Amino acid sequence: MASDAFILIISMLAAGQIFARLKALPASTPDVLNRIVLYLCLPASVLLSLPRLHPQWSLAGLAFTPWLVGGVACALLWLCRRWVKLRDDEFAVLLLCMLGNTGFVGYPVVTALVGEEALAYAVIYDQFGTFLMLSTYGLYICARYGGGETKPGPGEILRRILRFPPAWALAAALTVMPESPPGWLAHGLQSLSAAMLPLVMLAVGFSLRFQLPLAEIRALTLGLTLKLLLLPALVWGCSLLAGLSGDILDVNVLETAMPPMITAAVLAIAHGLAPRLAAALIGYGILAAIFTLPLWREVLRWAG
Repeated sequence: MASDAFILIISMLAAGQIFARLKALPASTPDVLNRIVLYLCLPASVLLSLPRLHPQWSLAGLAFTPWLVGGVACALLWLCRRWVKLRDDEFAVLLLCMLGNTGFVGYPVVTALVGEEALAYAVIYDQFGTFLMLSTYGLYICARYGGGETKPGPGEILRRILRFPPAWALAAALTVMPESPPGWLAHGLQSLSAAMLPLVMLAVGFSLRFQLPLAEIRALTLGLTLKLLLLPALVWGCSLLAGLSGDILDVNVLETAMPPMITAAVLAIAHGLAPRLAAALIGYGILAAIFTLPLWREVLRWAG
């Protein structure tokens, strides 16, 4: 199943690049596809998987991990900043891109590598960890380094969270959604959820850009080394010390090893923060993750 998923990922990335080069689709295609995923596929995944969760203390570890990763990444980037000669905008982009693509890419990849029953754990990691970090920490980074804009207050942060469609699905999943919905509803949600991977990869392939000045290659290498290798290794060790095991341990490490979040990069570009570096982190990050994620899965399987 995992190999089929990665063949699909590579195929859709290539298709997106071909469509972009042939100009067979309008330039707004990635935005349209991402909005379909945001408003339909991603909420469907949340509604389908979250009600199946049963409360347990280990779930708190999943939600806390992205915050731990963000703090460690911030400290390491600050220590490396002078050595790599990072500009302020490059530093801000790297901080933002330490947030992983734990939703759009994470959900289908976790399903492929671990199993459908592990998707609910990925939802916890993404919604209570990465998503909240993007809505708070991410907004602060943009306000701090994005050209002197005023810092968003608590009210603005709350409004942005409430406008995010998966947040509506999260509220419904925690309140009114049954663990075993009617067959027609479950089938519809499953179909929408299954469409998420090809749509996202087609959008990413369409918008991938690989041009990068030599001066920014060091920042790119630092960011991807931290995101895809060092931080997952740290989380693996911390998870073992915390007593996590089984699917929860695997999801915790694999979600940490996801490539940089597309939404975070888009946020950085919108604020004028090193747009070439932000785009390169997404493009090269996804291509590198095609190899590093299966490698992490094999390491976890061997260690387990």
